[in-house]
Amino acid sequence: MEITYRAIGIIHTPFRDRKKTPYQYFVDNAEGTIEIFPEYEEGLEGIENFDRIIVLFHFHEQREVVLKVKPKISDEIRGVFSTRSPTRPNPIGMSVVKLLERNGRFLKVMNVDMLDGTPLLDIKPWIDTKNI
Repeated sequence: MEITYRAIGIIHTPFRDRKKTPYQYFVDNAEGTIEIFPEYEEGLEGIENFDRIIVLFHFHEQREVVLKVKPKISDEIRGVFSTRSPTRPNPIGMSVVKLLERNGRFLKVMNVDMLDGTPLLDIKPWIDTKNI
């Protein structure tokens, strides 16, 4: 079965080299901008009411699939599905970032861990279920 997604925007970050791009756990307050394409801007209404957002994106420079990997936070080899490795059968990434501000179709965010120019697939509000 083939599934096709269309990018809804582009993520702008200070990271241009895959090998120097941090994983979410090692991000040091790096800031970036999420640019939503104009045709999707109205879908952002209300997003400014959240401190954090979940960003789903495409690992656009990932070319290989590796099912067993050694994560940076461990010395043991694991299956890719128990890690955040980009070497996945479907190169979809997910990060939780802090939403600093919205300016029209642009979101200023902190704690980015993706390459500059990364295609954005979706955004969802992060809801702390402990506070519900």
